[in-house]
Amino acid sequence: MSRRTRPTLKELAGHLDLSPATISLVLNRSPVAKAIPEETQRRVFAAARELGYRPNYIAVSLRSQRTNSIGVLVPEVSDPWAAEIVSGIESHLLANDYHYLVTSHRRSTPQLLQHDLELLTSRADGMILLATELRDPPLLPAVVISGHARVEGLSNVVIDHDRAAHFALTHLKELGHRRIALFRGHPGGSDAKDRSRAIFQAAASMGIDIPPELTLELSGEGEDEVFAPDAAYQEGYAFARKLLERRVDFTALFAFDDASAIGAIRAFLDAGLGVPDDVSVVGFDDIQSAAFHNPRLTTVRQPLREMGRIAARVLLERINAPRRPDSFVIVDPELIIRDSTGPARRTKSR
Repeated sequence: MSRRTRPTLKELAGHLDLSPATISLVLNRSPVAKAIPEETQRRVFAAARELGYRPNYIAVSLRSQRTNSIGVLVPEVSDPWAAEIVSGIESHLLANDYHYLVTSHRRSTPQLLQHDLELLTSRADGMILLATELRDPPLLPAVVISGHARVEGLSNVVIDHDRAAHFALTHLKELGHRRIALFRGHPGGSDAKDRSRAIFQAAASMGIDIPPELTLELSGEGEDEVFAPDAAYQEGYAFARKLLERRVDFTALFAFDDASAIGAIRAFLDAGLGVPDDVSVVGFDDIQSAAFHNPRLTTVRQPLREMGRIAARVLLERINAPRRPDSFVIVDPELIIRDSTGPARRTKSR
């Protein structure tokens, strides 16, 4: 067999004295291939590597009208929140013989976001979007994680923000905190509005004061810097300093996410305040670093990997049953109490 050109499936089959169907099942890692002896499977992969054979996935997808690919659109690939969700998506897709393509819109303009959606539409059987609201019915089966818009043909996976707010504020109230600062999410962020609503409603019902002068909205300012791996930590640090400069009494901070909470803790410590002796801090998400920061962060846990697995499962169900009804999957949060919260101290001017 000539090595100047890549062999066809038929030529590879002749070389191995196996049927083309057998080789196709092995190379595509079909579940049916489990019945083929392991030694035969090893021979197939070894010959394919030696002879430079590559399956023609384009031809396969044209025959099946499937690419077995899922598009995943995230705000930013370096975001630890997104990375944990994508890990859950990956585990479910790989177990079901699907692979995925990831792209980030970096909170881009609507025109660029539309370009990303068109790119995924042309290459995938369906889409999973993280914290990316769709306003129009999607062209492909789609699931949004942390999306709140009810759109025809779209399923959503969201955290129960009302329970999350209740858990966090009840914890702070039981520790004696009554004046609490708040970092709200970036304007336009998919979770920002619903999370703020839940927090303010829960605070009002508990008699907890979150005054306007203690409420800061994370801005995402800085077109390039905001997407650096440490941008969210830096923003939390900067906004905590703004809080202190206002010299308004507060004993606790409820941050929009863990990264901004961790950045805020560093700012408080640099200002000579103890955490939690002077200021308690609560985050949101429970990213991996939350349990290893000093002090270890008290936070509202979103089961991020599980949310990714749920989204992947729902999407594959939509692909295999296109008329499946739209769904709104609400996931329960959990309060993880660590070292960054403690009894409230008497308020004093900062």
